[in-house]
Amino acid sequence: MTSKRNVLSGYRVLDCSIAMAGPLAAQRLGDLGADVVKVEPVTGEWQRHVAAGGAGGNRINVSFLSLNRNKRSLSVNLKDPAGKALLLDLVKTADVFLQNYRPGVAQRLGVDYETLSAINPRLVYCSMSGYGESGPYTNHPGQDLILQGLSGAMLSAGREGEAPTPAGQYLVDAVTAYTAFEGVLAALLHRERTGEGQLVQVNMLDAITTLQMQELSVYTVAGKPQKRSSEPHAHVYIRSPYGAFATRDGFIILAFPPLKRLGELIGEPSFLTMNDEVDSWSRRDEIFAKTRAKLTERTSAEWLELFRANDIWCGPVYGYEDLLKDPQIAHNGTFVTYDHPTEGRVTTPGFPIKFSKTPSSVERGAPLAGEHTREVLAEAGYAPDKIDALLASGVVGEAETA
Repeated sequence: MTSKRNVLSGYRVLDCSIAMAGPLAAQRLGDLGADVVKVEPVTGEWQRHVAAGGAGGNRINVSFLSLNRNKRSLSVNLKDPAGKALLLDLVKTADVFLQNYRPGVAQRLGVDYETLSAINPRLVYCSMSGYGESGPYTNHPGQDLILQGLSGAMLSAGREGEAPTPAGQYLVDAVTAYTAFEGVLAALLHRERTGEGQLVQVNMLDAITTLQMQELSVYTVAGKPQKRSSEPHAHVYIRSPYGAFATRDGFIILAFPPLKRLGELIGEPSFLTMNDEVDSWSRRDEIFAKTRAKLTERTSAEWLELFRANDIWCGPVYGYEDLLKDPQIAHNGTFVTYDHPTEGRVTTPGFPIKFSKTPSSVERGAPLAGEHTREVLAEAGYAPDKIDALLASGVVGEAETA
């Protein structure tokens, strides 16, 4: 390969993340030229051993291959004091540290922001999670499909009265990855200006919620409800059952549970002898249909309570009304409310990235066309008479304000 400088050449990233969202964010940094060191267990990162769609590859499965280009791998046991000491040495010259451990794990490993920033105050530390670093949902599984259901997005597509259709992509993982990527770049810019690093926090719930800026604002500002039509207006790589299922009174998400355990809980004897890694693929439609039939026997709340008590990955399917009332959304401060000069009091999704030293805020609402023409041109050095001439000629415009 030829050596060349990219926009992030000279920056070093320590990637301690797993699965999709973290590795994809780190990969984007590598694609821009950063030296990304993937720090993984000696047995390899989890995604090396779990192949989406059964695409195993030769020595590297397709899942891992697709998320880890432009990286070097360092396999190390961070539970061993010598391994931890090695990582701490690397932190001294790193620019970015990225992890998506479950909340509390970084502290237990001794690689939390407070510890690492004491070693390297210039470090940009990106922490990714499913629902936030604290709050009522911190121990819930941060899985893509569950977050799709929770976000309200599913009820914007599909037939009225039918189970929602999930996105055909790992949408929440991807959006979270790009949100983290954006956050790291912004924090690096801040460091260039000030010399100081900072903590950047990103979670999947806020990322997928704020992605729906337009749709949720139509609901929160204009008050227009989600109403699906009689015709559908809208993954084949995940084993069955995986999807949104109707219950006695609504819908829930179910994400690839162990078949034997599921069969015991829902009363489906045919599941008890099935092999998760064989039958879940070869008998996919049968398993989905039988699960769907059984889940109509109880309410959503009953199933969710039972499944969660037995470590089955599940979650509710929200509409926007439910989303706005959710305690984790309230805890995170996911939405912002502010006064707009022409639109009045408005509530919209806020900021998915939480910077410890440079927090985001609403400084002005959406402008009128040309509202700041004079201001911007004046800052660029244009004299008032020149601006007047440009306005008179129609080269630029200016908003009429009250």
